[in-house]
Amino acid sequence: MHDFILAKEIIDELKKIIVEKNIKKAIKSVNLEIGTVSLAHDGHPEHTEDITLENLEFGLRSIAKGTSYENVQFNIEKVFGENWRITNIEVE
Repeated sequence: MHDFILAKEIIDELKKIIVEKNIKKAIKSVNLEIGTVSLAHDGHPEHTEDITLENLEFGLRSIAKGTSYENVQFNIEKVFGENWRITNIEVE
């Protein structure tokens, strides 16, 4: 569940960047750095779970299916820290 919430946040941020940067070409790949991201689906810190990269990738694929992001290659790198960020967007 938490992995899908983060996947949706990532797709939403990607959409925002595309609009801000006025990117018109198809997105080929997106590089992500993921730290130790813990999310609580109900707002209670005692219910937090760490995000697994496999589940996050599955969530990204599921959310992107049927959209213009369906063929995007998401390159996910685990890093130190407690945040995530998009580090690069490659266009065709």
